[in-house]
Amino acid sequence: MAGNSKRRGAVRTSKKGPTTGSGGKRKRALEGKGPTPKASERKGHSKSRQKRAAEKRASSRGTRGAGGGARKTTSEIVFGRNAVVEALRAAVPVTALYVASRIDGDERVREALKIATSRGLPLLEAPRGELDRLADGGPHQGLLLQMPPYVYAQPGDLIDAAQELETGGLVVALDGVTDPRNLGAIVRSTAAFGGVGVLVPERRSAGMTAGAWKASAGAAVRVPVARAKNLTRSLEDFKEAGFFVLGLAVNGAINLDELDIDPDQDVVIVVGSEGKGLTRLVTETCDQLVAIPMAREVESLNASVATSIMIHELSRKRQ
Repeated sequence: MAGNSKRRGAVRTSKKGPTTGSGGKRKRALEGKGPTPKASERKGHSKSRQKRAAEKRASSRGTRGAGGGARKTTSEIVFGRNAVVEALRAAVPVTALYVASRIDGDERVREALKIATSRGLPLLEAPRGELDRLADGGPHQGLLLQMPPYVYAQPGDLIDAAQELETGGLVVALDGVTDPRNLGAIVRSTAAFGGVGVLVPERRSAGMTAGAWKASAGAAVRVPVARAKNLTRSLEDFKEAGFFVLGLAVNGAINLDELDIDPDQDVVIVVGSEGKGLTRLVTETCDQLVAIPMAREVESLNASVATSIMIHELSRKRQ
């Protein structure tokens, strides 16, 4: 009826009975919402999920080191007057030398400052409370070194380096050697006898810490250390590249003095821990197991000593 203020929207009759229209109240719902977003920007779309996965992989690669595994991103700290002086003498790479305010100087402090100054290292004076925090409460004695994280090589880098030599290349692989001092000493021996590098697994193995640097006596600057995600698979890759894999074992099939090898043959020497030796899978991957002849009273040798003997004898036979 005209003039009826209570008039509702148009009424539509259906099988379910009369229904009332919106009376134009839903007009705004019919308005456009802009252009349709791209598929990669639509939540729940497969393209959007693929884009997020790609971004996640890129972010993950950014946090990995040269060795292919997760790399330590924090610096290593060396503290204590004797430890600092020994590290500086061994030319360990250093980011900065921290010195406590009003430190009581002695010969070690003066030598540390002299070496750091001659190498152009940053000298940072800090309150003892800051040194306590950096050393995590350890006895720093007013001196503290900050080292950058070691950048490991790839196993394939050692293959390339060996194949560039005119004579056979030498790589030392460590299986379960967990003492950083052994690792450093092996790096030193590898450098002394012309090896191209050392290969260690990512897990259950020593890394290039300050102790390893000191034990290498500077040789770690010249000989790269590579990390393998899986040592057995890496050894298989070396074999496919033409390397002969020699395992050092107490129950080796032949003695070291019986070993006969082509001077041009690329070789990987695999050394296990002093207590457990080579693991089963690594043993099965080796082409030949070699033993160092010893007196019966001695069951085994330190890993670094055994490696040095092995490398020296192999070098002598090649010459």
